[in-house]
Amino acid sequence: MRYFSTRGAGPSSLDEALQSGIASDGGLFLPEQLPTFRVSDFDDAESIPEIAKVLLSPFFAGSELQDDIDGILAETFSFPIPVTEVSSVGRNGYLLELYHGPTAAFKDVGAGFLAACLSRLESRAGSPLTILVATSGDTGGAVAAAFDRRPGMRVVVLFPDGRVSDRQEHQLCCWSENVLSLKVQGTFDDCQTLVKAAMGDAELSKIHRFSSANSINIGRLLPQSTYYADASLRHFRRTGVKPGFIIPTGNLGNGFACVMAREMGLPIGPVILATNANKTIADYFESLEWLPRASLQTLASAMDVGDPSNMERLRKLIGEADVLRDQLGVTSVSDEAIKVAMRQDFREFGFATCPHTATATHTWRHLDPELAEGHDWILVATAHPAKFETIVEPLIGVKVPLPPELADILSRPTRSVSIEPTLESLAAALQGIG
Repeated sequence: MRYFSTRGAGPSSLDEALQSGIASDGGLFLPEQLPTFRVSDFDDAESIPEIAKVLLSPFFAGSELQDDIDGILAETFSFPIPVTEVSSVGRNGYLLELYHGPTAAFKDVGAGFLAACLSRLESRAGSPLTILVATSGDTGGAVAAAFDRRPGMRVVVLFPDGRVSDRQEHQLCCWSENVLSLKVQGTFDDCQTLVKAAMGDAELSKIHRFSSANSINIGRLLPQSTYYADASLRHFRRTGVKPGFIIPTGNLGNGFACVMAREMGLPIGPVILATNANKTIADYFESLEWLPRASLQTLASAMDVGDPSNMERLRKLIGEADVLRDQLGVTSVSDEAIKVAMRQDFREFGFATCPHTATATHTWRHLDPELAEGHDWILVATAHPAKFETIVEPLIGVKVPLPPELADILSRPTRSVSIEPTLESLAAALQGIG
């Protein structure tokens, strides 16, 4: 399998794409051609690792990791990913619970896969690889946890100061000496711009051997396609119906992974992207003009992205907005609507949801009746509500129990460094990484 940049550079191997993170011309890696499957190809695959092996084996063709795929997938899918039935407004739906990993967010899947791959590739390298990760809340914690204490690996987490929850910040800053946590005096988009600028700087790249663990890295998207394959196959086997998915969307990696699974032939029906007040994608679908802008701060902080990187992949794979809007839906959900949805979720489901998941449940409740009744819907639950207790608990009037993994993280001491959103400030901070 060969990989090419969305801007034309290539070809590269999977190993090169994983290690470099971003292509030499600044584009994002995509496989030369997606493999295609029939439902029957998965007849002997029951567990998520088994489904993942069928789905992802073609992507490993020619890779040094080809013989390690079983071990990589066992590490990646070491926790449950259940689908829970829920009821509201006279109809039934399903929640795909992606928050049962070590940092209680869906990012644990992609981060764990990437760490399992890179640690094997780097075991023979002479100097450490430095993973740069910009985060609007959850990605950085998941990446730090996945790479914590791994030999030959260093992690630099950049997050916008004051724009993540207290518990999110704690899990970004409580790791070992090989993890450097940087409070950037700016927005998530500033953090993402810094990562791209550093990776594009020849001198810094030579010194630190950069790679990325954001969803700009193809290694984040491949395993995320797997849980859409698993959920859709289970539903289709049971009902004969292709389920639709409603996906909370920020940088568009999770949504792109679902589209990619559908393009490969998995039994997936309509896909709707649920955004918060950052309306760049919704406006693009309406106006047909791609107009990135500064991100807005919302209750769903991990989705506060004004220039979603993976739109470049989506446009390359599917087409421009006039084509995309025939294949995807998109909604924009306000903070007030998020609050209403979280209250209603708790009242009707009997358990709390996080602000990001609430963008999906709100979208589901407000679907056009014909669209709502014509499909079975799986709503993607992206993070545990306990990570956003200052938002969730006042709305529902009860405390949200901490999952054990999150309780352990919150018991650890933290450390971080504050930097300005400039490449010079980042370069200076990098001198202090262990």
